[in-house]
Amino acid sequence: MRDQIRRASVSILSNIAEGFESDGNREFLQFLAVAKGSSGEVRAQLYVALDQDYIDKNIFESLSAISIEMGNHIGGLMNYLGKSDIKGKKFK
Repeated sequence: MRDQIRRASVSILSNIAEGFESDGNREFLQFLAVAKGSSGEVRAQLYVALDQDYIDKNIFESLSAISIEMGNHIGGLMNYLGKSDIKGKKFK
């Protein structure tokens, strides 16, 4: 379970970086959607860890709050890019 949380966490950063390098908003949005999904996966794994008594409630609440905040930030960036007139380098 620890490894799954670690992989999902790394996936968040990796997908944001890969999407940013795509030079186009449409592709970037797809990578951000995957990153947001990985944030949800981390949160789901934290619930399992809490239910199995692998972590206590305080640790769960702290880590879950970080995961929710990360998902909210990614969602905010997705909303911004969806409304933006800037389309990326390859569209100039």
